[in-house]
Amino acid sequence: MVTKEEAKRYLCNASPEQCFWVNNGPILKNMEELANALPDMSNETFHHHVSSEKNDFSNWLKDIIGDNKLANDLLSSRSKEAAVKKIRDRMNSLKKKAG
Repeated sequence: MVTKEEAKRYLCNASPEQCFWVNNGPILKNMEELANALPDMSNETFHHHVSSEKNDFSNWLKDIIGDNKLANDLLSSRSKEAAVKKIRDRMNSLKKKAG
């Protein structure tokens, strides 16, 4: 179970040097920006970051944001729509916990 402090930290912006640089796209500071960027992302760009060999979004959420649960949940997401749903569900849960 995530604590209130952890929930707040997961929802915060990454430091400038740890932001996620989308291939040919925006620079993302937090999971909400990731959720908002995914629907408009081209399939080519999405699959540049997510393939059977890697999931850059999952790695960033685990290594930089620190949310291991969401990172693990995203490993099974092979579509933008599935990823957006998992991120938004997690954000809603974290926002309730953070107060």
